[in-house]
Parts: sequence; C-alpha cells; structure tokens
Amino acid sequence: MKTILTTVIALLLAVSVNAASKLRAGAAAVDVSPREFPINMPGGFSANMADGVNDPLHARALVLDDGVTTLAVVVVDNLGVARETCDDAKAIAAQRCGIKPDKVLVCGTHSHSAPSSNSTNSAPAAAYRKLLVEGIAESIIRAHAALQPASVGVGVHPLPEEVFNRRWFLKPGKMPLNPFGKLDQVKTNPGTNPDVLDRPAGPTDPDITVLSVKDPKGRKPLALLANYALHYVGGRPPGKVSADYFGEFARLMPSRVNGDTNFVAMMSNGASGDINNIPFLVTRPPREPFEQIRIVASKAADAAWLALRKIEKHNPDVRLGMIEREITLRNRRPMPEQVAAAKAVLAMKKADRQKLPNRAENYAHSTISAAERAEDTLTVQLQAIRIGDFAICAIPFEVFVEIGLDLKKRSPFPRTMVISIANAKHGYLPTPEQHKLGGYETWLGTCRVQEDASVIITDHLLEMLKELATP
Repeated sequence: MKTILTTVIALLLAVSVNAASKLRAGAAAVDVSPREFPINMPGGFSANMADGVNDPLHARALVLDDGVTTLAVVVVDNLGVARETCDDAKAIAAQRCGIKPDKVLVCGTHSHSAPSSNSTNSAPAAAYRKLLVEGIAESIIRAHAALQPASVGVGVHPLPEEVFNRRWFLKPGKMPLNPFGKLDQVKTNPGTNPDVLDRPAGPTDPDITVLSVKDPKGRKPLALLANYALHYVGGRPPGKVSADYFGEFARLMPSRVNGDTNFVAMMSNGASGDINNIPFLVTRPPREPFEQIRIVASKAADAAWLALRKIEKHNPDVRLGMIEREITLRNRRPMPEQVAAAKAVLAMKKADRQKLPNRAENYAHSTISAAERAEDTLTVQLQAIRIGDFAICAIPFEVFVEIGLDLKKRSPFPRTMVISIANAKHGYLPTPEQHKLGGYETWLGTCRVQEDASVIITDHLLEMLKELATP
C-alpha cells in the first residue's frame, strides 16, 4: 500500500512539474508616437525638428512564462531608450503585473526619426518622456494580461544584399584629416566614388533570426521577434517622425503569416554599429521619401517568412531563464595635449574654424566634455536570456558586427540573438582591433568607454550564457 501511495504521489508531482513547464506567451503593441510638436529628433550634430508623424512609433512587448520564470522583451521605436526611462517603465510594470525589473529587456530600434527618450528641455519633450514611460509599461502590462498557452520555434534566413560595412580603407592619398587634425586608417561612410574606395574594414552579418511564438499546436501565430544587424535606413519625409524599416516590418509581417489583429511582430536592432544600408560601390537610383525603408522592410519580411518555413517544430515545453549583471567600465579621458588642442579650436575666430576639418568644433566640445566628466567609470547593464535552446544577449551600446558574430559563434546555445541598444544607449562599442584603425565610431566623444570594453562585455555574456545552459 505504501509503495502504491508513493508511486501515486510521484506521478502527481511529475504531472504538476510538467504542467508548470508548459509555456505561456502574450504580446501587445502600444502607440508611443508624440502628440505635441515641434519636437527634436536626436541622432545628428544639429537640431532635427519634427512637426508631425509620418508613420507611428510603438512599444512592442513579448511576455513569456514557463511557470517558474516570467520575462519580457520590449522593442521600442526610438534612437535608444535611456537607462532612467527604462527603469521608470520597468518599475511601473513591476508594480502593476509583478514582472521583476531584472526580468525585463527594453531595447531601442535606433530609428533616427524619433524624439529623445529622456529629454525635458521643452514642453513637447517632457510630455513625450512621460508618454514613452507609460507606453513601455503599458505594453508589458497588456502582454502579461494576454498570456495564453504557447509554443516557440527559432529560424534563420540570410538577407545579405541589404547590409554593408560602412568603415572603409581608402586608396593611398585619399584619406582626409579627422576632426582632431589626424589621419585615421579607415573612414566611415566614405561615399561611392570607386577612385577613392579600396575595401571594407570589416564583415557583415547577413542573417535575420526569428523567434516564432504560436499556439501550443504550432498553428496560430501569436508573435514574432526578429533581429537584423542593420542600422536604420533613413530617407523618410523631412520633418516627420518615423519608425523606419523596423516599424514597416512590423506592419507587413501579419500578412506574411496570416496573423490576426492580436498578432504582434517586432524587429530588434542587431550588432550593427558599423553596418548600414549604403552599397558604397554602387550608385542607387533616386528614391522617393520612405521608398528605401519600404524596400528593406519588405525584403526583411520575406526573409523572416523563409526563416519561419525552416522551423520544423514549435515546442510548448521550454525552460526559461534570464540573468542580469551590472559591470563597471572605465570612461575614456583625453590626454592633456588633446584638451589643449580642443581649447585652441574653440578659441579660434569663426572664419578660422571653418577652415578646419569637418566637425572639428563638435569634437572639440566633446573632448572638453570628456575631460570635465565627473565620473571615472560607467555602470553597464548586461542581460542574457534563455528560451529553450535559444539565447538572447542584450548590450547597451551600438555593437560592432564582429562582436555579434563572435558571440553567436562561441555561445553554448545552437542559436543566439544579439540585441544592441538594450536598457540604455552608451555610444559605440568597437573591438580593440577596430580602435587601432580609428574612424568615427572610435573617436573620443563617440565612444566613451575603455578600448577593450568589447572583450570584457563578451567575456561576461559568455559566462552568463554558460550559466543559463547548465542543466
């Protein structure tokens, strides 16, 4: 009798554990377009004012729950959501639906035609910050409320013809002086003149990776999280807010998968700090505003559909895990001679400054700011997520493609997605090798942390992935 009772209890426990391991998922999209104008759209060296909306901005959330761990991934149409804004939104969501802040990933798409996430220097900007915080939180809350039985699958398909490394070696004698009056070995966005261009200074990552979320039988699509190592495309109507190709991809995907009105698709920004959509050895025909965005989004949606077709089975029994870790990096400081040179530039008469290399005044200000920065270090938040045999790495920088490729190759998981500009935006993250070549992304004022930061971050993320992969 005792043996029978023990067996029954064991069976009940097994059923209970199995029930707890059944995946649930929910997704939601909340419009976070600005309501008040004019409003500045950062991302350049001068004011870029918007007077209206061309296509809406959204915060799109995916919540997953395996009965033990509940986590959320939020993709926001924004240049980069500031740490303070992320933290405020996570706190609201935690209070209202119970998801712990360290189990929430909030990433920006890096659209250059969206308002600042953390500015209060004007009434429209302050109103937008409040709207954005509430919108991100609301997307998580709605997605959590929509939790239902689900299954997941992962697919990958290449789209190589829309990604180009934007850092180039030039032919002898063609390299201009940088803003500091020095010569770099490579130039960012060097134009399309074949008489000037030699070769790209780095690789590309052609793959579009998709996490597909469906009902338990793998039939009805519920949500899709995609990732592509491509900067924004640009070319939207002047003076208008736009979600760029990320938003257009999300609009197109329901038609690709026959999703209903509750289906949510989202495109995250991969390791694309040195990747853009300019084919430097080819001259494209002129495009009307938003046309190139539509072209890239349509191709990306097709590639995502092809990636979905490669998924043999969606699994309803997956183990979730998420690790968040804060690390400390050193802020870069200019040498005394660099500060002296910057002060000399700023002391020049306007006519004399105009004879200097392009952006010399901008980077002189950046040099002074770096010298006067009170903090010697920067606290950086890293995240790693496990969804069955699939992993996500989240990094709060514009991550160079080499770093993303390295993480994918060395990850203990069969498939790994690398999301840039996650939980903050701290500037560019080049590799030490790319630092040696110089160029825009490595300059003081554009890259603020120590030159071996990418190595430190990669090592931490691989440790976190290994911990998640441990049975």
